[in-house]
Amino acid sequence: MENLHGWLWEDFAELGSTNDYAAGLSAQPPAPRFAVTAVKQTAGRGRRGRSWQSLEGNLFMSLGLEIEQQRWGELVFVISLALLETVRALKPEIDISLKWPNDVLVAGNKISGILLEKGAGMYIIIGIGVNIVSAPAVSGSLLYQAGSLAENGIRTGRVTFLKAFLQQFNCGLERWNRQGFAPVKELWLQAARGVGSEIRVNLPRESLSGIFKGLGDDGCLLLETAGEIKKIAAGDVFFRQD
Repeated sequence: MENLHGWLWEDFAELGSTNDYAAGLSAQPPAPRFAVTAVKQTAGRGRRGRSWQSLEGNLFMSLGLEIEQQRWGELVFVISLALLETVRALKPEIDISLKWPNDVLVAGNKISGILLEKGAGMYIIIGIGVNIVSAPAVSGSLLYQAGSLAENGIRTGRVTFLKAFLQQFNCGLERWNRQGFAPVKELWLQAARGVGSEIRVNLPRESLSGIFKGLGDDGCLLLETAGEIKKIAAGDVFFRQD
């Protein structure tokens, strides 16, 4: 194990799921903050039980961190901002934006995924996948077009990106803990795609269209539809041009 910016880090040649391994560690954590990565992941998963294609050379990481469960909804915005800031530091002029609730888009394509799961006690397990060198081919199982950093001119390695991300994430956590969600929300909205535009949100039992009016103080999406503002806690967002 190695200490990376205050995170005790363990890297594996292969794991089924970094999230599953990190969840097991959280029962007897090796450090207050820990990170698990794998060169190869054979059973990765995304939100709502979707599969995650773990292509060789990409980054698969899970972080263990103690946070009150009522703050989880805010945490996902801290994470996506840290990912955006990490990519921007590598290529400041890059076309990058955020899509509610937790996607990072480069040139309009999804380059990362975030999955939060309950660990032991107060621990949350933060699973993150980043398409460093390649992206999944378009298929019926993909909700969104995927992209990679390499195809957008960023040459980096999974460990290099991990180290840079942990630095950005530490800064984001400190800002959030010191100043609350308001500055996180403001920064997120500055980088968000589609604010003020028409979007469609797919929910488990229906699909809603309307104008993306921003975020609530709890991170919910605010959708103006049929003359009223609806608060949406979870869903899949699609833009009109998509």
